[in-house]
Formats: sequence, C-alpha cells, structure tokens
Amino acid sequence: QVQLVESGGGLVQTGGSLRLSCAASGQTFSIYTGAWFRQAPGKEREFVAAIRGSGDITYYADGVKDRFTISRDNAKKTVYLQMNSLKPEDTAVYYCGLRPLWYSDYAGSYRYWGQGTQVTVSS
Repeated sequence: QVQLVESGGGLVQTGGSLRLSCAASGQTFSIYTGAWFRQAPGKEREFVAAIRGSGDITYYADGVKDRFTISRDNAKKTVYLQMNSLKPEDTAVYYCGLRPLWYSDYAGSYRYWGQGTQVTVSS
C-alpha cells in the first residue's frame, strides 16, 4: 500500500511560480510512474504531467509543456511539479497519482492518489 501527501499549493499572482511536492510512503516507489492531474470546479480531472519510475522520461499536456517541469527523487520518494508563468486558468486542485507501467492520461488508471493541494492564480 502507498500513501501520497501533496504540499506546496497556495495563492500566487499571474506570472508567478509554485513548486508542488508529492511525498510517498511505502516501498517500491521507483517502480511507479508518477503524474500530476488537476481538477477545476465543475470540470473533470485532467492530466498535467507524468514521469517514469526511473525519472528519465517525462510527458506533458500541451497547455503546460513550456511552463511546468515534473521531476522526482526516488531516494526521498517524492515527485515534484515546478510551475512557472502561472495563469488564472491554472487554478485548480492538483493531485498526485501513481500507476505501474508508463503514463496514461486517464485518471481512472492510477492506483494511488493524494488528497490534493489547492493552487489559485489571481489575475
């Protein structure tokens, strides 16, 4: 069993930056693809970014590709999301998920989820 705890969300102005962290408990963290999703009020959870267990391959949604960076530290069992040049449309609850094998943009395929962290970008 793996438990995930996200942190690092908050209120930031347009153009600002935040760094989200997702800390995992349990063993075998490095076998899982880590991903970030987000969910705005009234919308479905959408894929943001993913990173393979080894950390050597990443994948991003088109809307964040040049602004966000996903990374991981397997020794610390943590996945990060560095978010730069934030826009009001980035406002959402951000969730961290883990799944075996490579990434999927389908939230239902992720085995473990954190509780989410709120990111609010003011205009």
